[in-house]
Amino acid sequence: MPKKTTSKSNAKKTTAKPAKKPAAKTAKKPAKAPKAIKEGYFVKVEYTGTFDDGEVFDSTEAQGGCPLEFQIGGQQVIEGFEKAIVTMKLGEEKNITLQPEDAYGAYQDDMKRAIPRDRMPAEQLEVGMTLMATLPHGMQVPVTITQITDKEVTIDMNHPLAGKVLHFRLKLVGIKEGELSDCTGTCGPGCSCG
Repeated sequence: MPKKTTSKSNAKKTTAKPAKKPAAKTAKKPAKAPKAIKEGYFVKVEYTGTFDDGEVFDSTEAQGGCPLEFQIGGQQVIEGFEKAIVTMKLGEEKNITLQPEDAYGAYQDDMKRAIPRDRMPAEQLEVGMTLMATLPHGMQVPVTITQITDKEVTIDMNHPLAGKVLHFRLKLVGIKEGELSDCTGTCGPGCSCG
């Protein structure tokens, strides 16, 4: 075993200090890329719909102030509206114009029907009044009374916005992942498909 030796030295005694750790860099997390909207996702949209003359026909405010929520691919809104939404990012605002073929379709004169007066509801009927009609397969659609005589009531089964160019101011305020189901419309209460 080597012996411990001591010697006096004129050299300054230095105490070794631990090396300083480099300052931790506060790494900024990269900003999350906005979610791409895919079929099945749920979105929330604030909107205002107007005609060519600027008249508002519908809006988030008119519907109680809550954003419109729907599922992409669920056929819950008109095609042109949905196509515009899927190209947006969260928080984005956009103005779009939809031609009738991307909205409620062209106005069809053959969608008018004369109904015998005795087959109509007993309530007081007026031109311009909207009623709900049940189609043979059970679906209910709004119809508008266009003419009333003693014997007949003429109804228009076109959607009230058929044939119109529609303008929308949109703001995408929510995106939530989801998947479309293979729902057949017979799944019971609470199902949004039927």
